Amino acid sequence: MAPALEKRSDTLLARFKALSDPLRLEVIELLRSQEMCVCDLCDRMEIAQSKLSFHLKTLREAGLISARQDGRWIYYRLNPAEFGDLEDYLGTLRQLSPQRPACPCPPDRL
Repeated sequence: MAPALEKRSDTLLARFKALSDPLRLEVIELLRSQEMCVCDLCDRMEIAQSKLSFHLKTLREAGLISARQDGRWIYYRLNPAEFGDLEDYLGTLRQLSPQRPACPCPPDRL
């Protein structure tokens, strides 16, 4: 695989893995409308900060959210451009032409 294609593949894989967990999807939903601090996310999700921190780290490493520190608080927000990249990728799959049927397997391969 070409290096550029491999890097894109790794990025897409990390993003889809990050979105595959229900708690992380809940974080994404909560951040859709506004930036939130960790304490507010914990309260809204009724989850311990230690557990939430693991999920926030996964989302940050995938590039789906970003954080900023204000005093002792950390505020999280979505990275819309990264979601646009996922949308573009999925859009290319939607535009695929109809696939040809597979060639029949030779009988001696059974």
